[in-house]
Amino acid sequence: MKKTNLSHILKIDFPVIQGGMLWLASAELASSVSNAGGLGVISPLANMESQDDPFNNLTKQIFQTKQLTKNPFGVNLPIDLPYVDGLIDIVIREKIGIVITAAGSPDRYSQALKSRGILQLHVVSNVQQAKKAESSGVDGIIAEGFEAAAHVGPDELPLFSLLPQVVDSVSIPVVAAGGIVDARGVVAAMALGAEGVQLGTRFVAVEENIAHINYKKAIIAADDTDTVITGRNLVPTRSLKTPFSNCLIELEKSEIAVEDLQRFIGFRSNRRSQIEGHLANGEAYCGASAGLIKQIVPAAKVVEDLVKGYKQVLETLCCG
Repeated sequence: MKKTNLSHILKIDFPVIQGGMLWLASAELASSVSNAGGLGVISPLANMESQDDPFNNLTKQIFQTKQLTKNPFGVNLPIDLPYVDGLIDIVIREKIGIVITAAGSPDRYSQALKSRGILQLHVVSNVQQAKKAESSGVDGIIAEGFEAAAHVGPDELPLFSLLPQVVDSVSIPVVAAGGIVDARGVVAAMALGAEGVQLGTRFVAVEENIAHINYKKAIIAADDTDTVITGRNLVPTRSLKTPFSNCLIELEKSEIAVEDLQRFIGFRSNRRSQIEGHLANGEAYCGASAGLIKQIVPAAKVVEDLVKGYKQVLETLCCG
Protein backbone atom coordinates (compact mmCIF):
# COMPACT_ATOMS: atom_id res chain seq x y z
CA MET A 1 0.00 0.00 0.00
CA LYS A 2 1.11 3.54 -0.75
CA LYS A 3 3.31 5.06 1.95
CA THR A 4 1.96 8.51 2.78
CA ASN A 5 3.03 11.49 4.83
CA LEU A 6 0.50 10.36 7.42
CA SER A 7 2.26 6.99 7.69
CA HIS A 8 5.52 8.76 8.48
CA ILE A 9 3.93 11.15 10.98
CA LEU A 10 2.19 8.33 12.88
CA LYS A 11 5.16 5.94 12.40
CA ILE A 12 2.97 3.14 11.06
CA ASP A 13 3.55 0.81 8.12
CA PHE A 14 0.17 1.27 6.49
CA PRO A 15 -2.16 4.31 6.63
CA VAL A 16 -5.04 2.29 8.11
CA ILE A 17 -6.67 3.50 11.32
CA GLN A 18 -9.09 1.44 13.41
CA GLY A 19 -12.07 3.45 14.60
CA GLY A 20 -12.17 4.26 18.32
CA MET A 21 -15.55 2.67 19.05
CA LEU A 22 -16.78 3.83 22.45
CA TRP A 23 -17.57 0.47 24.11
CA LEU A 24 -15.59 -1.80 21.77
CA ALA A 25 -12.12 -0.40 21.07
CA SER A 26 -10.23 -2.52 23.58
CA ALA A 27 -6.56 -3.25 24.11
CA GLU A 28 -6.85 -6.61 22.34
CA LEU A 29 -8.37 -5.11 19.22
CA ALA A 30 -6.07 -2.08 19.09
CA SER A 31 -2.90 -4.10 19.61
CA SER A 32 -3.92 -6.54 16.87
CA VAL A 33 -4.34 -3.71 14.39
CA SER A 34 -1.10 -2.03 15.46
CA ASN A 35 0.82 -5.30 15.25
CA ALA A 36 -0.49 -5.71 11.70
CA GLY A 37 1.03 -2.36 10.73
CA GLY A 38 -1.99 -0.07 11.09
CA LEU A 39 -2.94 2.25 13.93
CA GLY A 40 -4.96 0.59 16.66
CA VAL A 41 -7.08 2.87 18.84
CA ILE A 42 -8.44 2.27 22.34
CA SER A 43 -11.46 3.83 24.03
CA PRO A 44 -11.69 4.83 27.71
CA LEU A 45 -14.94 2.85 28.08
CA ALA A 46 -14.00 -0.31 26.20
CA ASN A 47 -14.30 -3.50 28.25
CA MET A 48 -15.22 -1.48 31.34
CA GLU A 49 -16.83 -3.38 34.19
CA SER A 50 -20.10 -1.93 35.49
CA GLN A 51 -18.54 -1.02 38.85
CA ASP A 52 -15.42 0.54 37.32
CA ASP A 53 -14.82 4.16 36.32
CA PRO A 54 -13.47 5.54 33.00
CA PHE A 55 -10.21 6.79 34.51
CA ASN A 56 -9.23 3.46 35.99
CA ASN A 57 -10.45 1.65 32.89
CA LEU A 58 -8.44 3.83 30.51
CA THR A 59 -5.33 3.31 32.63
CA LYS A 60 -5.86 -0.46 32.44
CA GLN A 61 -6.48 -0.38 28.69
CA ILE A 62 -3.29 1.61 28.11
CA PHE A 63 -1.27 -0.77 30.28
CA GLN A 64 -2.66 -3.83 28.49
CA THR A 65 -2.06 -2.35 25.05
CA LYS A 66 1.54 -1.53 25.91
CA GLN A 67 2.00 -5.16 26.96
CA LEU A 68 0.52 -6.46 23.70
CA THR A 69 2.25 -4.21 21.17
CA LYS A 70 5.39 -2.14 20.86
CA ASN A 71 3.97 -0.30 17.87
CA PRO A 72 2.18 3.07 17.99
CA PHE A 73 -1.45 3.17 19.06
CA GLY A 74 -3.91 5.94 19.79
CA VAL A 75 -6.62 6.87 22.29
CA ASN A 76 -10.08 8.04 21.24
CA LEU A 77 -11.33 10.96 23.34
CA PRO A 78 -14.80 12.35 22.57
CA ILE A 79 -14.66 15.92 23.80
CA ASP A 80 -18.31 15.91 24.84
CA LEU A 81 -17.69 13.34 27.58
CA PRO A 82 -18.26 15.22 30.87
CA TYR A 83 -15.10 13.79 32.41
CA VAL A 84 -12.79 14.26 29.42
CA ASP A 85 -10.45 16.58 31.38
CA GLY A 86 -9.44 13.66 33.58
CA LEU A 87 -8.94 11.42 30.55
CA ILE A 88 -6.63 14.00 28.98
CA ASP A 89 -4.59 14.02 32.19
CA ILE A 90 -4.16 10.25 31.97
CA VAL A 91 -3.12 10.40 28.31
CA ILE A 92 -0.48 12.99 29.19
CA ARG A 93 0.69 11.07 32.26
CA GLU A 94 0.99 7.81 30.33
CA LYS A 95 2.88 9.52 27.49
CA ILE A 96 0.47 8.42 24.77
CA GLY A 97 1.72 9.52 21.35
CA ILE A 98 -1.55 9.88 19.43
CA VAL A 99 -5.02 11.14 20.38
CA ILE A 100 -8.14 11.22 18.22
CA THR A 101 -10.70 13.82 19.24
CA ALA A 102 -14.27 14.42 18.09
CA ALA A 103 -17.62 15.86 19.16
CA GLY A 104 -16.34 19.22 20.32
CA SER A 105 -13.97 22.08 19.66
CA PRO A 106 -10.47 20.75 18.80
CA ASP A 107 -8.71 23.76 20.30
CA ARG A 108 -9.87 22.85 23.80
CA TYR A 109 -6.86 20.58 24.29
CA SER A 110 -4.71 21.07 21.19
CA GLN A 111 -2.06 23.25 22.84
CA ALA A 112 -1.79 21.04 25.91
CA LEU A 113 -1.29 18.00 23.69
CA LYS A 114 1.08 19.69 21.24
CA SER A 115 3.29 21.07 24.01
CA ARG A 116 3.86 17.50 25.18
CA GLY A 117 4.56 16.11 21.72
CA ILE A 118 1.22 14.30 21.44
CA LEU A 119 -0.22 14.11 17.93
CA GLN A 120 -3.90 15.02 17.55
CA LEU A 121 -6.24 13.91 14.78
CA HIS A 122 -9.69 15.51 14.82
CA VAL A 123 -12.90 14.15 13.26
CA VAL A 124 -14.91 16.58 11.11
CA SER A 125 -18.01 16.38 8.95
CA ASN A 126 -17.72 19.58 6.91
CA VAL A 127 -15.14 22.01 5.50
CA GLN A 128 -15.69 24.70 8.12
CA GLN A 129 -14.89 22.25 10.91
CA ALA A 130 -11.77 21.11 9.03
CA LYS A 131 -10.47 24.67 8.69
CA LYS A 132 -11.11 25.34 12.37
CA ALA A 133 -9.29 22.17 13.36
CA GLU A 134 -6.28 23.10 11.26
CA SER A 135 -6.17 26.60 12.73
CA SER A 136 -6.31 25.02 16.19
CA GLY A 137 -3.03 23.24 15.50
CA VAL A 138 -4.16 19.63 15.06
CA ASP A 139 -1.84 17.33 13.13
CA GLY A 140 -4.43 15.70 10.90
CA ILE A 141 -8.09 15.65 9.92
CA ILE A 142 -10.43 12.67 9.80
CA ALA A 143 -13.15 13.56 7.29
CA GLU A 144 -16.15 11.41 8.17
CA GLY A 145 -18.91 10.95 5.65
CA PHE A 146 -22.59 10.38 6.33
CA GLU A 147 -22.11 6.67 5.53
CA ALA A 148 -20.32 6.14 8.83
CA ALA A 149 -21.64 4.27 11.84
CA ALA A 150 -22.79 5.93 15.05
CA HIS A 151 -22.92 9.73 15.29
CA VAL A 152 -22.64 11.50 11.94
CA GLY A 153 -22.72 15.09 10.74
CA PRO A 154 -26.06 16.91 10.46
CA ASP A 155 -25.15 18.19 6.97
CA GLU A 156 -25.51 14.63 5.62
CA LEU A 157 -22.47 14.95 3.35
CA PRO A 158 -21.40 11.64 1.79
CA LEU A 159 -17.70 10.88 2.00
CA PHE A 160 -16.81 11.23 -1.66
CA SER A 161 -18.35 14.70 -1.81
CA LEU A 162 -16.90 15.77 1.54
CA LEU A 163 -13.40 14.34 1.19
CA PRO A 164 -12.00 16.28 -1.81
CA GLN A 165 -13.47 19.52 -0.50
CA VAL A 166 -11.75 19.01 2.86
CA VAL A 167 -8.48 18.05 1.15
CA ASP A 168 -8.63 21.24 -0.92
CA SER A 169 -9.31 23.40 2.14
CA VAL A 170 -6.44 22.34 4.45
CA SER A 171 -2.72 21.67 4.20
CA ILE A 172 -2.45 18.93 6.82
CA PRO A 173 -3.05 15.19 6.17
CA VAL A 174 -6.65 14.08 5.74
CA VAL A 175 -7.98 10.62 6.61
CA ALA A 176 -11.13 9.30 4.93
CA ALA A 177 -13.79 7.65 7.12
CA GLY A 178 -17.27 6.33 6.47
CA GLY A 179 -18.30 3.45 4.25
CA ILE A 180 -14.81 2.05 3.59
CA VAL A 181 -14.49 -1.71 3.95
CA ASP A 182 -12.18 -3.03 1.25
CA ALA A 183 -9.27 -2.02 -0.98
CA ARG A 184 -11.56 -0.49 -3.59
CA GLY A 185 -12.65 2.09 -1.05
CA VAL A 186 -9.04 2.75 -0.03
CA VAL A 187 -7.93 3.36 -3.62
CA ALA A 188 -10.91 5.64 -4.25
CA ALA A 189 -10.19 7.62 -1.07
CA MET A 190 -6.54 8.01 -1.98
CA ALA A 191 -7.51 9.17 -5.48
CA LEU A 192 -9.57 11.93 -3.86
CA GLY A 193 -6.60 13.12 -1.82
CA ALA A 194 -6.78 11.14 1.42
CA GLU A 195 -3.50 10.09 3.05
CA GLY A 196 -5.14 7.33 5.06
CA VAL A 197 -8.40 5.62 5.88
CA GLN A 198 -10.29 4.87 9.08
CA LEU A 199 -12.49 1.77 9.35
CA GLY A 200 -15.02 1.24 12.10
CA THR A 201 -17.72 -1.28 11.21
CA ARG A 202 -15.27 -3.61 9.46
CA PHE A 203 -13.32 -3.83 12.74
CA VAL A 204 -16.45 -4.76 14.66
CA ALA A 205 -16.83 -8.02 12.75
CA VAL A 206 -13.38 -9.33 13.70
CA GLU A 207 -12.35 -12.04 16.13
CA GLU A 208 -10.59 -9.70 18.57
CA ASN A 209 -13.50 -7.32 18.98
CA ILE A 210 -15.32 -7.76 22.29
CA ALA A 211 -18.68 -7.09 20.60
CA HIS A 212 -21.37 -9.71 21.22
CA ILE A 213 -21.66 -12.40 18.56
CA ASN A 214 -25.29 -11.40 17.97
CA TYR A 215 -24.12 -7.94 16.96
CA LYS A 216 -21.35 -9.29 14.71
CA LYS A 217 -23.72 -11.73 13.00
CA ALA A 218 -26.26 -8.97 12.43
CA ILE A 219 -23.59 -6.94 10.63
CA ILE A 220 -22.49 -9.74 8.31
CA ALA A 221 -26.16 -10.60 7.62
CA ALA A 222 -26.97 -7.00 6.68
CA ASP A 223 -27.45 -5.84 3.13
CA ASP A 224 -27.28 -2.41 1.53
CA THR A 225 -30.58 -1.17 2.97
CA ASP A 226 -30.24 -2.51 6.50
CA THR A 227 -29.01 0.65 8.23
CA VAL A 228 -31.03 3.70 9.18
CA ILE A 229 -30.47 7.23 10.46
CA THR A 230 -32.23 8.21 13.67
CA GLY A 231 -31.97 11.33 15.83
CA ARG A 232 -32.05 13.97 13.12
CA ASN A 233 -33.59 16.35 15.67
CA LEU A 234 -31.01 15.33 18.29
CA VAL A 235 -27.74 13.75 17.11
CA PRO A 236 -27.96 11.96 13.74
CA THR A 237 -26.91 8.36 14.28
CA ARG A 238 -26.52 5.45 11.85
CA SER A 239 -27.41 2.01 13.19
CA LEU A 240 -28.74 -1.32 12.05
CA LYS A 241 -32.47 -1.54 11.49
CA THR A 242 -33.70 -3.23 14.67
CA PRO A 243 -36.82 -3.08 16.86
CA PHE A 244 -35.03 -0.41 18.88
CA SER A 245 -34.29 1.82 15.88
CA ASN A 246 -37.84 1.28 14.61
CA CYS A 247 -39.16 2.45 17.98
CA LEU A 248 -36.90 5.51 17.83
CA ILE A 249 -38.29 6.43 14.43
CA GLU A 250 -41.86 6.16 15.66
CA LEU A 251 -41.07 8.30 18.70
CA GLU A 252 -39.49 10.94 16.49
CA LYS A 253 -42.59 11.00 14.29
CA SER A 254 -44.68 11.61 17.39
CA GLU A 255 -42.69 14.80 18.03
CA ILE A 256 -41.57 13.62 21.43
CA ALA A 257 -39.69 16.17 23.53
CA VAL A 258 -35.93 16.04 23.05
CA GLU A 259 -35.37 15.41 26.76
CA ASP A 260 -37.72 12.44 26.72
CA LEU A 261 -36.06 11.03 23.62
CA GLN A 262 -32.64 11.34 25.26
CA ARG A 263 -33.99 9.60 28.32
CA PHE A 264 -35.37 6.75 26.20
CA ILE A 265 -32.10 6.25 24.34
CA GLY A 266 -29.95 6.52 27.46
CA PHE A 267 -26.17 6.56 27.56
CA ARG A 268 -25.70 2.81 27.91
CA SER A 269 -28.37 1.52 25.55
CA ASN A 270 -25.82 0.97 22.79
CA ARG A 271 -23.73 -1.02 25.27
CA ARG A 272 -26.69 -3.35 25.84
CA SER A 273 -26.91 -4.10 22.15
CA GLN A 274 -23.23 -4.12 21.26
CA ILE A 275 -21.72 -5.81 24.31
CA GLU A 276 -24.63 -7.78 25.75
CA GLY A 277 -26.20 -8.69 22.41
CA HIS A 278 -29.70 -7.34 23.13
CA LEU A 279 -30.26 -5.73 19.75
CA ALA A 280 -33.87 -4.91 20.62
CA ASN A 281 -32.79 -2.80 23.61
CA GLY A 282 -30.22 -0.41 22.18
CA GLU A 283 -28.62 1.16 19.13
CA ALA A 284 -26.47 -1.26 17.14
CA TYR A 285 -24.14 1.18 15.41
CA CYS A 286 -23.34 0.17 11.85
CA GLY A 287 -22.05 1.88 8.72
CA ALA A 288 -23.82 1.82 5.36
CA SER A 289 -21.07 -0.45 4.05
CA ALA A 290 -22.25 -3.42 6.13
CA GLY A 291 -23.47 -5.19 3.01
CA LEU A 292 -19.83 -5.60 1.96
CA ILE A 293 -18.87 -7.44 5.15
CA LYS A 294 -19.43 -11.19 4.80
CA GLN A 295 -17.16 -12.85 7.37
CA ILE A 296 -15.83 -12.51 10.89
CA VAL A 297 -12.05 -12.60 10.46
CA PRO A 298 -8.93 -11.71 12.48
CA ALA A 299 -8.16 -7.99 12.59
CA ALA A 300 -4.77 -8.61 10.99
CA LYS A 301 -6.48 -10.16 7.97
CA VAL A 302 -8.52 -6.99 7.46
CA VAL A 303 -5.29 -4.99 7.27
CA GLU A 304 -3.60 -7.64 5.12
CA ASP A 305 -6.50 -7.73 2.65
CA LEU A 306 -6.47 -3.94 2.35
CA VAL A 307 -2.74 -3.92 1.64
CA LYS A 308 -2.78 -6.76 -0.89
CA GLY A 309 -6.02 -5.64 -2.46
CA TYR A 310 -4.75 -2.09 -2.93
CA LYS A 311 -2.10 -3.25 -5.37
CA GLN A 312 -4.54 -5.54 -7.17
CA VAL A 313 -7.07 -2.74 -7.65
CA LEU A 314 -4.40 -0.44 -9.06
CA GLU A 315 -3.18 -3.14 -11.43
CA THR A 316 -6.74 -3.65 -12.66
CA LEU A 317 -7.15 0.07 -13.25
CA CYS A 318 -3.84 0.41 -15.04
CA CYS A 319 -3.82 -2.78 -17.04
CA GLY A 320 -7.49 -3.55 -17.51
